[in-house]
Amino acid sequence: MTVTVVIVFGLVYLGMILGGLPFVQLDRTGIALLGAIALVGFGVVTPEAAVQSLHLPTLMLLFAFMVLSAQLRLGGFYGWVTRRLAALPLPPAGLLGLLICVVAALAAVFSNDIVCLAMAPVLIDACRQRGLDPIPYLLALACAANIGSAATLIGNPQNMLIGASLRLSFGGYVLEAAGPVALGLLATWGIIAWQTRGRWEGVVPGSSSVSARQDDDPPPFDRWQTCKGLTVAVVLLIVFLFTSWPREAAALVGAGILLTSRRLHSHRMLGLVDWPLLVLFVGLFVVNHAFQHTGLASAAVAGLAAVGVPLDQPGPLFAATVLLSNLVSNVPAVMLLLPVATHPLAGPILALASTLAGNLLLVGSIANLIVADAAVRRGVRFDWRTHGRVGIPVTLATLALCAGVMSWRLAA
Repeated sequence: MTVTVVIVFGLVYLGMILGGLPFVQLDRTGIALLGAIALVGFGVVTPEAAVQSLHLPTLMLLFAFMVLSAQLRLGGFYGWVTRRLAALPLPPAGLLGLLICVVAALAAVFSNDIVCLAMAPVLIDACRQRGLDPIPYLLALACAANIGSAATLIGNPQNMLIGASLRLSFGGYVLEAAGPVALGLLATWGIIAWQTRGRWEGVVPGSSSVSARQDDDPPPFDRWQTCKGLTVAVVLLIVFLFTSWPREAAALVGAGILLTSRRLHSHRMLGLVDWPLLVLFVGLFVVNHAFQHTGLASAAVAGLAAVGVPLDQPGPLFAATVLLSNLVSNVPAVMLLLPVATHPLAGPILALASTLAGNLLLVGSIANLIVADAAVRRGVRFDWRTHGRVGIPVTLATLALCAGVMSWRLAA
């Protein structure tokens, strides 16, 4: 049985690294699901044990905030914010700074992926209308969304998992993350502004003067639906900060309220839920549960500690999180490292390092790929080189700042 688990685990995480497997049409979600099916099908994991391995609070929280983000997207909120922002009479560098702040604030509550998906097409069109090169602003959108999502325990899927699994205080985490996130956003603005100095205007080489397609235009702004979604979001934040009501239960109630609508049909709301991401979580929960029960993971951690790499300590945990997040993606990396997250600062370290590491490579974050895809659809050349010129220095700077703040916290 152990051999079967090791083979399945190895193939699943090889797929996480490669983004697929040779000779089969499977993405990361399909690979994780197939791994879970194999373990249950071969009798290694019973159906009951597979169900018990699922961390329901995380799945419930993820689903609820997907519904909340769908409400605001269908209400045209993100497009309205982007157009209002782009219309402000600010110089290019000032507009860049305000964009970074707004995107980070939205991503901290409504998920970085959704923010990028809804804002990128509108941002490109708005930049063209002002005669601005959209590339610096698209890079700012991707980087700020990733960094901003690290500010709370609901900003991205891995933070939801960490917060629910380690039962972190919502307000306590926000205080821990505020410093690294604020410094990271400032560094992002400085790096992009410095690289773009004197070259804000003009059309990007290889881009067309008009939008390539309009299929990804956001819905028209609906004041009532937007206010409804924002009200639920504000109430949930108050509940998270000031009550002991379980976050997943409160979020589900909020999602239920939004689904009870006379104007937005539930199939439209549920159609915007990221079901593949939820399935990815389910598959990885089962695969990791089976691997943990082999005892090999504990033996590997003990072996690393014996050679001077104790993963339960802040420094090695930070380094391992950055490495694994770029190797297998941040959600699988966090799942692997959660069993050794026993230090008081382990939760913030896991959340911040796994999220900030996502800016290093174009494929390091779904938000990056969403922005790149929106750019290509609008005729703007946005490849891994374009991203790397900003993503690499932003990642190195933000990780260094985060490490500095965490070191100061440990020494205090």
